[in-house]
Amino acid sequence: MESLFHLAFPVKDLNKTKEFYVDFLGCSTGRIATNWMDINFFGHQLTAQVNPEAVTQQVFYNNDKFPFPPHHFGIVLSWKNWHQLQDTLISKKVVFLIEPEVVFEGEVGEQKTMFIRDPDGYFIEFKTFEDLTSVFKADVNSI
Repeated sequence: MESLFHLAFPVKDLNKTKEFYVDFLGCSTGRIATNWMDINFFGHQLTAQVNPEAVTQQVFYNNDKFPFPPHHFGIVLSWKNWHQLQDTLISKKVVFLIEPEVVFEGEVGEQKTMFIRDPDGYFIEFKTFEDLTSVFKADVNSI
């Protein structure tokens, strides 16, 4: 079954959101109204809805147990597209929350990842696998 993912989330300022997702990341827009807009986020639909009071401060707990933001969203890109985005973000001098790195090295689920923040403080992860068919592979010994 082919399907698209949809996420609606509150933002403080629609113009700043557009600048980040469209002008900075290179996404495109769909429908736009005075208080919301659809964003084509790498083929999936994000709906940014103006509601400043609903935007909550995202906290990053960097510890040994969980060195990634517990609340985040993102996209799994092809190997080639992830590396192109990495180069683009570096050339734009983005401040990475987590620098591009390999995680789960040598394990089932080995991947490359990087995290950035949007203007409202949402954590966004970009990840890739050398073989995208391994995205849902599980280590049966760890269950």
